[in-house]
Amino acid sequence: MEEKVEYSDELIELTTPGEVLKEDFLEAMGLSAYELAKSIGVDPMRISRIIKGTRKITADTAIRLSKYFGTSAEYWINLQSLYDLDIAKEKNNKEYEKIHPTAS
Repeated sequence: MEEKVEYSDELIELTTPGEVLKEDFLEAMGLSAYELAKSIGVDPMRISRIIKGTRKITADTAIRLSKYFGTSAEYWINLQSLYDLDIAKEKNNKEYEKIHPTAS
């Protein structure tokens, strides 16, 4: 599920953490979502929903993915956090522009 974000006049398609999981890890390694889920001890629907973009990567999932793929848990959490930040900016940008720093 790619979201589109507009920065100035440019439209950017955001890649979900699930797309990264699917394309850069599962497809690259020839694994199915089911195989991954069973290997890390989670319900296959959890992985399926992450891939579809209907579920976020939680701390628990990040730790499990990091152990399996040899990455850091922070890698997965940061993918999710950066995606969430971009979506929030896109949805609320006009409101955020009204906020000004306090004079100290």
